Amino acid sequence: MSKKLACYFLILFSGFTLAMPKISIKHQRTADDYAQIQVVNEINLPLICHVAIDGHKIRFQLKPHNASKWYKATDKRFNYEHFSVWCDYLSLHPEYQKTK
Repeated sequence: MSKKLACYFLILFSGFTLAMPKISIKHQRTADDYAQIQVVNEINLPLICHVAIDGHKIRFQLKPHNASKWYKATDKRFNYEHFSVWCDYLSLHPEYQKTK
């Protein structure tokens, strides 16, 4: 009986550790034909995110239910596939929290 209970807690706990925040990503092109990306936070918690393209990484905080500004590629040859986006809960990364 205790093995089943231990297994249950292990499965339940592993599900929580793999949970990622819900975001949506928008892509578009600027008037001068550069690729752009925007990240939207769809949960009620602040996030820490980064957008990367061609080795350039931009880190920013994203407030609950808000969108980031548009981030533009550095070259017209880049498209939406060249962007990399990562977001996680700000509470898990205290080194990025702003001090008051």
